[in-house]
Amino acid sequence: MSSENDKINELNSDNENSSKTETKDFIRTIIDQHNKSGRFNGVVHTRFPPEPNGYLHIGHAKAICISFGIAEEYGGVTNLRFDDTNPTKEETKYANAIMQDIKWLGFDWGDRLFHASDYFDQLYDWAVLLINKGVAFVDDLSAEEMREYRGTLTEAGKESPYRNRTIEENLNLFEKMKKGEFPDGAKTLRAKIDMASGNMNMRDPVMYRIMRATHHRTGDKWYIYPTYDWAHGQSDSIEKITHSLCDLSFEDHRPLYDWFLDQLEVHHPQQAEFARLNINYTITSKRKLRQLVEQDIVDGWDDPRMPTLSGLRRRGFTPKSVRTFVEKLGIAKKRDSVADIALLEHGLRDELNATSSRRMAVLKPLKVVITNYPENQIEEFEAVNNPEDESAGVRKVYFSREIYIEAGDFVEVAPNRKYFRLALGKEVRLKHTYYITCDEAVKDDSGNIVELRCTYDPESKGGSTPDGRKVRGTLHWVSTHDAVDAEVRLYSHLFTKESPDADNDFLEHVNPQSLEILSGCKLEPSLLNLKAGENCQFLRHGYFCIDSKNSSEDKPVFNRSVTLKDSWTVKKK
Repeated sequence: MSSENDKINELNSDNENSSKTETKDFIRTIIDQHNKSGRFNGVVHTRFPPEPNGYLHIGHAKAICISFGIAEEYGGVTNLRFDDTNPTKEETKYANAIMQDIKWLGFDWGDRLFHASDYFDQLYDWAVLLINKGVAFVDDLSAEEMREYRGTLTEAGKESPYRNRTIEENLNLFEKMKKGEFPDGAKTLRAKIDMASGNMNMRDPVMYRIMRATHHRTGDKWYIYPTYDWAHGQSDSIEKITHSLCDLSFEDHRPLYDWFLDQLEVHHPQQAEFARLNINYTITSKRKLRQLVEQDIVDGWDDPRMPTLSGLRRRGFTPKSVRTFVEKLGIAKKRDSVADIALLEHGLRDELNATSSRRMAVLKPLKVVITNYPENQIEEFEAVNNPEDESAGVRKVYFSREIYIEAGDFVEVAPNRKYFRLALGKEVRLKHTYYITCDEAVKDDSGNIVELRCTYDPESKGGSTPDGRKVRGTLHWVSTHDAVDAEVRLYSHLFTKESPDADNDFLEHVNPQSLEILSGCKLEPSLLNLKAGENCQFLRHGYFCIDSKNSSEDKPVFNRSVTLKDSWTVKKK
């Protein structure tokens, strides 16, 4: 496979250097060449192999879109295969969450759901085959001793003193490992390759380790479990995968992937690696994400501040926004590529601007009494649901003598001529209704403003007056007559540093202001009809959705998905 790998690496390099002129990325170019040569008879069969030890994150979204999307483009299919080779960390709940995330993104594996554990018997038989070929042996070195023998990047490793056991002895010991006759960690099965290789992965890698742990699918049947490197390529082969698409961290593992398959002389897929998706102000290490969860720094794997797909979904991101984000980034083979999270938010904002309804919500309410408005009168007005979409129609809003406005929309004295909101003696327009003028600010004993007294102009209905005067300021409002009390949650970056992984302790950069909870917000009653997964624009505040986890009929909770405008400049690519 060396010549094939050389071609793959050359294509990878060409893709980076000629991305401005190439019409296809390097993976599609590889597939086109295979189709032309007839290597896989024109078949494109990919797989997505997550380990069920946590939730999928935005980085996995790229892998999902590539594996499923490219296969679909070429008329092929994609398997979902769980890499369940480490029972100490894997759980069924994670597998269920992963399947939900993939379907949410819009992909389906059909009847092609598999598990590495489906192949444990075959993998064992193949390991025996390699022992019989003299290229696998049982080793007694401890994990610490194995690290010492392994060498360094500049120094060759040393062969294990147990490397030259006879085939019969290795077969006997491996059988005893399978039967559980040795304690955990006492022995391993290793491939016999080259302890002087410049690629550390080829220095007699471990294939099996003894591990007494109950597997969530196979129970207590096995005392030994295969490593990822041993299970991965062979599982691909069993499933007749043609193109094993991985992120760049597996590039140095490809020679080992090929070595195992060549030794077994079985169906041999082509592994190709693409750059990982990293985002600023974010971490995508599953181990570190688990740490955030276990230390209660976040509200579970689906916390809206988390980069998990379930967290993005709960926050109000749409499948289209995530897939569009991945598509715009493209497929390349380039290290240290970090995308700006603003690009992801920008895409969601564009989508929601065109599709979401508008509603009025007062997050920090200040009561306004319109003293010259009839006390018992309730007036009905029409409000446009989405000015970007005429088909969205209109809704009814109800106006009364007492309303709420944002506390931040009032100051006693206007600071300058460009201040267009409400102040004493100043006139503003209430969205959809009338002009009002503030006459008095009522304060409590501590000097805090608790109520405004205003008058309205009855002839300004709908925003125009007989004398033709105009006001520059327009405020949103909610009537006390039918206002709904709700909690609103505003989110910021989970980390204060653009590259939180750059330092040893990423927890030092957790943003203590990443979540602001506002209670006692006043909302239009129609917002109670918002469905899970449906977004709505709160005028002047951003796009919001119902919190699927914390909301109830008695206490609706809304999460802000994204602000109305970019909070920082989107970096130009």
